[in-house]
Amino acid sequence: MCRRSARRFLLEWGCWKQAYSSPLNRKGVSVHARTFKEIRDAFIAFFEQKAHCHLPSSSLVPRKDPTVLLTTAGMLQFKPIFMGAEKPEHSRVVTVQKCFRTTDLDNVGRTARHHTFFQMLGNFSFGDYFKSEVIPWAWEFLTVNLEIPRERLWISVFETDDEAYRIWHDVVGVAAERIVRMGAEDNFWAAGLTGPCGPCSEIYVDLGVEAGNGNPDARLGEDDTRFLEVWNLVFMEFNRDESGQLTPLPAKNIDTGMGLERLASVLQGVRSNYDTDMIQPILQSVAKVAGRAYGSDAKTDVSLKLISDHLRASVFLIADGVVPSNEGRGYVLRRIIRRAFRHGRLLGISEHFLHRQVGTVVEMYGDFYTELVERELLVTETLLEEERRFGQTIDRGMALLDEALAGLSSGSQLDGNTAFELYDTYGFPLDLTLELAHERGIGVDEAGFERLMVAQRDRARAAREKAGIAFSADAVATAVSRFSGYVGLRGVSEVVDVLDLGAGKTGIVLDETPFYAESGGQVGDTGHLFGVIGNEAEGSGEAVWDTQRRNQAIIHVMSGATGFQVGDQVVARVDGDRRAAIRRHHTATHLLHAALRQVLGTHVTQAGSLVQADGLRFDFTLARAMTDAEIAQVEALVNTEILKNMVVDTAVMDFAAARDSGAMALFDEKYGDAVRVLSIGAFSKELCGGTHVASTGEIGLFKVLSESGIAAGVRRIEAVAGLAAYGWAVQTAQTLRVVGDRLKSSLPDIPERLEKLQENLRATEKQLSALQAQLAVARTAALVGAVEEASGVRFLAAAQMDLTPDALRTAAYSLFEHLNDAVVLLVGVHGGKVSAVALVPDPLIARGVRAGDVLKRFMDEIGGRGSGKANFAQGGGGDATRIDVALKQLKTWLPGLLQTVQT
Repeated sequence: MCRRSARRFLLEWGCWKQAYSSPLNRKGVSVHARTFKEIRDAFIAFFEQKAHCHLPSSSLVPRKDPTVLLTTAGMLQFKPIFMGAEKPEHSRVVTVQKCFRTTDLDNVGRTARHHTFFQMLGNFSFGDYFKSEVIPWAWEFLTVNLEIPRERLWISVFETDDEAYRIWHDVVGVAAERIVRMGAEDNFWAAGLTGPCGPCSEIYVDLGVEAGNGNPDARLGEDDTRFLEVWNLVFMEFNRDESGQLTPLPAKNIDTGMGLERLASVLQGVRSNYDTDMIQPILQSVAKVAGRAYGSDAKTDVSLKLISDHLRASVFLIADGVVPSNEGRGYVLRRIIRRAFRHGRLLGISEHFLHRQVGTVVEMYGDFYTELVERELLVTETLLEEERRFGQTIDRGMALLDEALAGLSSGSQLDGNTAFELYDTYGFPLDLTLELAHERGIGVDEAGFERLMVAQRDRARAAREKAGIAFSADAVATAVSRFSGYVGLRGVSEVVDVLDLGAGKTGIVLDETPFYAESGGQVGDTGHLFGVIGNEAEGSGEAVWDTQRRNQAIIHVMSGATGFQVGDQVVARVDGDRRAAIRRHHTATHLLHAALRQVLGTHVTQAGSLVQADGLRFDFTLARAMTDAEIAQVEALVNTEILKNMVVDTAVMDFAAARDSGAMALFDEKYGDAVRVLSIGAFSKELCGGTHVASTGEIGLFKVLSESGIAAGVRRIEAVAGLAAYGWAVQTAQTLRVVGDRLKSSLPDIPERLEKLQENLRATEKQLSALQAQLAVARTAALVGAVEEASGVRFLAAAQMDLTPDALRTAAYSLFEHLNDAVVLLVGVHGGKVSAVALVPDPLIARGVRAGDVLKRFMDEIGGRGSGKANFAQGGGGDATRIDVALKQLKTWLPGLLQTVQT
């Protein structure tokens, strides 16, 4: 949906939402239903008045916690502070945090409260205020600012937390009968088995007798549906050690969380989060596309709610840099996109529709989460590409799965091999196989599927393993190294640690070094360490063949044992020519990034890079292939900036100032308080800690070698600069001269000469293919007499060597015309590769014989693969030496199959 259409739809929906039943104030008088934006802004303003600093939501991709796949709670960005690893810039903070959870994925759309994406309102204190402040503030905000009647609120406290109970009862004035003590399972919060923890107090809203089990006298804890938890106040005052012992923290902290969706449902007087203004515009837009009315059918409503939730979540995930893939958070994104797409099919939506709804989500949330506006085009293109991919997958996979399930009865189980083949060969996800099988009452052998997945991962891991260094925890130094290589390539240093890296490698750690350690996509430096000052002129140093960083130590990787010991004075000298080539390529990546954003749009951002001496690799977000014209335009822009010889300026500043200055930061990069800002005139400005040229003219020349896709929504450019680009140009010119000589053509005439040769080749290949088909038909005609019969049903199973797949198919159809009442299985080998075709006449199909079954049984025998429809199937691969044995076995079991069918 375009932005203009989205705005028009929201105006239409604004009239619809007036039908909301209004909540009641403390006098029972109807008050105006608050929008979610009003609630959100009121929460922020309330705590700003209480001297809190409003910080923006952190990304859904955790920046400082690699143990968590996605941001699941408002406190996650402050976890290092709670753990004592960082000092807070502000002692009081208020946030509205984007969160994503998949713990209850199967309940999304089926219950009133479950979501994948949601927003958490939170106020935090880092060693500042505690229970006596936060409890009255929470009560004030709910009852005064939001006007929720006091008598509708219930409180839970930890069973031994007398202080919280006293504040709620004596200070706030909550009646004793509406304060319930609960155990650790409900009212004691912990970040994990060890670490900061503490009791908590939760605030519940009484939704009324009609929302519960019918008992008008039910208390909190006795009716799970009547009392809705809206706010959790966590009092982090203890540290739990490995033995489970609790000791008081030096500073007591406050961490609160209140779901905005839940709060909106209370204030807007609706029973379900899906009926609030946070979801309804999206849901109604999808319903309009589907031609369905929300509320008319329970099954339809589930699909509409699921699509709305998953669509909103997908937009936020993509805007935060997640791209669909088969691993990690990319798989989570791919899974929810495909679930939404499939439920669209259940609603009868045949076209790609998800990407058209992006405008609605952006219109609803873009004023607060500006990244949605900035990356709207990226989100739209990524969703469209994923829809296209899955549209092909689901059509192909559904047909094969339907065929596999057709022969199974309710209560039976689909084998793991079939589920894995659907996943591995056709990209059909296991969760969708499980869902579709479950709808028919059929189970799936998940253990068998997982065994095959593990075997595949093991094969892939073995295939990509390369010789290198694995730094174990024991081999990582605690020393701190200072990098001096921005201003020089040589330095005198002291050895502060010597590490045994294993595999015959040694790591030398210096207190100060000009060697750049691999990071930010730039490879580590190589060079030499010299044990005696003056010996470097004699070339008696020891080679450093890589430089890595672990923690704060820069590790110089060397082969074998070295003569260096802790305390030695050494001269460290970097390979200057290699560093210069790396610098040229690194600065070129910045020019390339800026040029891509100029040509393709500012939604394009870096997704990874590799900067080496002999070339560069640059990954970026784009949901389609670049055109030749776009590549040429990008290349021209970069070379233009190189010829301008622009000064490359670096400045060190704090992170906030760098962002305010317009410097770009990367999605997955971690930055400290002080950052380096690299500026190339007005053309490019990014945060970067790598090494660069002093002016763009040093790069010399830039050339794009290739542009390709590496994942859904991610493209890759490989390019060369400087001497590597010159080398490419020389080699290309030499190659063209050789081609011209062999074609007996001048360089300008080579394209035309090649086109004529290709036309002649195509004509020759067409003639050859026709002759091969005629020959195949003639050769196989004699096979008509080799037809066998079982229980009155005829079949032909034979092999023919040196037939191309096309010729084999032509021959099989020719035989089938003469034997239109017989099963035909024809196998051929061409160039050492096996191909096979199976054909089954309609009368036998009606009696249960399917070409796919016949072909699969044969291909299983030789280790090949194949698929098809009931009347035609084809496959290939496998061991050609097993064909004769497999055909003999086929002749053994095929009559039995036909006899069973006939009977």
